[in-house]
Amino acid sequence: MAHGMRTETHTPYLDQGRSWRDTATRYALLPLRVFLGVTFVYAGVDKLTDNAFLHASGNGSVGDLMRTVRDSSAIPAMVDLALKNPVGFGYAIAFGELAVGIGTLVGLLGRLAALGGALISMSLWLTVSWQSSPYYYGNDLAYLMAWLPLVLAGAPVLSLDAAIRSRRRNRSGADW
Repeated sequence: MAHGMRTETHTPYLDQGRSWRDTATRYALLPLRVFLGVTFVYAGVDKLTDNAFLHASGNGSVGDLMRTVRDSSAIPAMVDLALKNPVGFGYAIAFGELAVGIGTLVGLLGRLAALGGALISMSLWLTVSWQSSPYYYGNDLAYLMAWLPLVLAGAPVLSLDAAIRSRRRNRSGADW
């Protein structure tokens, strides 16, 4: 009796005959997307519901925060710009975080949402977290780096972007 050598090392699993490794690769960014989306939605809602944050002055206000970090930030001019209207800046950050978080979670304009998240994280790193020493104690730099894979890849699975892309593909009859 002759035994053949098995050449297929991965068995198809889950996704249209793909191996489990291909499936894992395909969904690899999903946990990051969920984490960043939930975190940014939470951050936006937290700012909007905080009684102290959206004020020009006072303990816990965005105005006091900006005045505190002004001299230690990498770009004091950016803080000065925020201090011209700290309440407006606070609302802009809160609604920006909310929009980025929702866009990331549902996967609508995924790359644009991720770019927004990266820009928010970068602005917070250059202002609020800049004085952290050593640098890796400030979490905004880590968030900036976490957004970059999503800027590059977008939301290719379990997203509105993927559903829209699939619908367009089906309408045109193209087999991409």
